[in-house]
Amino acid sequence: MKSISKSITRITAALALTLGLTFAAGTAQAASISGEVKKIDESAGKITLKHGPAKSLGMDEPMTMVYRVKDPAWLKQVKVGDKVTFEAEEVASGYTVTKMEKAK
Repeated sequence: MKSISKSITRITAALALTLGLTFAAGTAQAASISGEVKKIDESAGKITLKHGPAKSLGMDEPMTMVYRVKDPAWLKQVKVGDKVTFEAEEVASGYTVTKMEKAK
């Protein structure tokens, strides 16, 4: 009987871990925002992005916004007109792009 109880406990723990990882992956995916590069200001470390709704930032409507970038090197990897996917967060000084890559 102890063996069955241990097996059930292990299965339950594995299932909980799997569900937790699946939820985390789904949440991370939902945070990605699709956009288009409109302007790049390397000297200021900023990028202007036209994007759809950004639910992770509480923005329900499409808009064009200026963002700071966490890594200024990203600004050399894109040009005006490029489609990108990005993640951003709100900080005291405004919004900062925390992850960005060209859309595939």
